[in-house]
Amino acid sequence: MIPEEIKKLIGTSGAVQYYEVEKGAIRRFAEAVDDANPLFQDEEYARKSQYGTIIAPPGFFGWPRKQARGSPLAVDIPPELEAAFEKAGYPLSLVLDGGMEYEFFLPVKAGDVLSAVTTVRNLRERSGEGGSIIVSFLDTVYHNQAGEPVAKQQLMFIRRSLNSPSVEAAHV
Repeated sequence: MIPEEIKKLIGTSGAVQYYEVEKGAIRRFAEAVDDANPLFQDEEYARKSQYGTIIAPPGFFGWPRKQARGSPLAVDIPPELEAAFEKAGYPLSLVLDGGMEYEFFLPVKAGDVLSAVTTVRNLRERSGEGGSIIVSFLDTVYHNQAGEPVAKQQLMFIRRSLNSPSVEAAHV
């Protein structure tokens, strides 16, 4: 059963994170994922497009101005949720990325400064021979500097308990 101190945090949000979308970073990201779309790399082509400037490939939101508390995660989950997970024996070191889905509303443009807030949508526990896990469902909504939503990211993280047999065997 999910501990009450974790369950009560459904609906809570982390701090606002800010991301700067710089055209050179867009270009490098597009090159890294081998996407030759001229909207991402060719300034003259992009200027003549309906967007008037270079836009970012879907899923690229720039670079965070400041990473959340040294977290290896790309989102800022509420600190009280992280503390509750640690206290209940579900440490950050036993987190597995369960995947993500996006919903896009507007293009992200070079020069945008995005704000993002992550909210705990739901938590589910699964138990089996391998022990106990808690699946976290998080939603991150990105807004541009005009306050318009540009994208929603749905994340799933899987946390294994320190008391799971495979974790205990690994620590022997």
